[in-house]
Amino acid sequence: MQKENIEKKIQDIVDILIKDTDMELVDVEYVREGQWYLRVFLDKPGGIEIEDCQQVSEKLAQILDDKDIVKSRYFLEVSSPGLDRKLKKDKDFIRYRGALVDVHIKDEKRPLTGALGEAKPDSVEVVMDGISKNIDKSIIDFIRLHIKF
Repeated sequence: MQKENIEKKIQDIVDILIKDTDMELVDVEYVREGQWYLRVFLDKPGGIEIEDCQQVSEKLAQILDDKDIVKSRYFLEVSSPGLDRKLKKDKDFIRYRGALVDVHIKDEKRPLTGALGEAKPDSVEVVMDGISKNIDKSIIDFIRLHIKF
């Protein structure tokens, strides 16, 4: 089964598992980093708790074992998306509008950093040094929240 199909099936399962909770599914990744990892990122108002992650992890692991969706050996990780979370969904762009973000452009070494403006279907507005710039989504690798050290 293809990586994208696995991620989609896991999204569907997790959406059902958290349906009547205040948790939201942020992302699912099925990636190979030496070993295969299946990562599920959750959030909720006030922040996700370790007990939330454990509960979803146990239920998801049981379903995955029963349905044998992932044929290869993998490690399951259920966690929060972290402070430097990637913004992917429309609701992410709405929630974090005005926040400082790093926009990683394909084939560029350094990200653009600025305040997140309006996200449109084909572009994302970023305000840098008071100047608004619309960046075409086709050249964006990813956008994540900026962390100041």
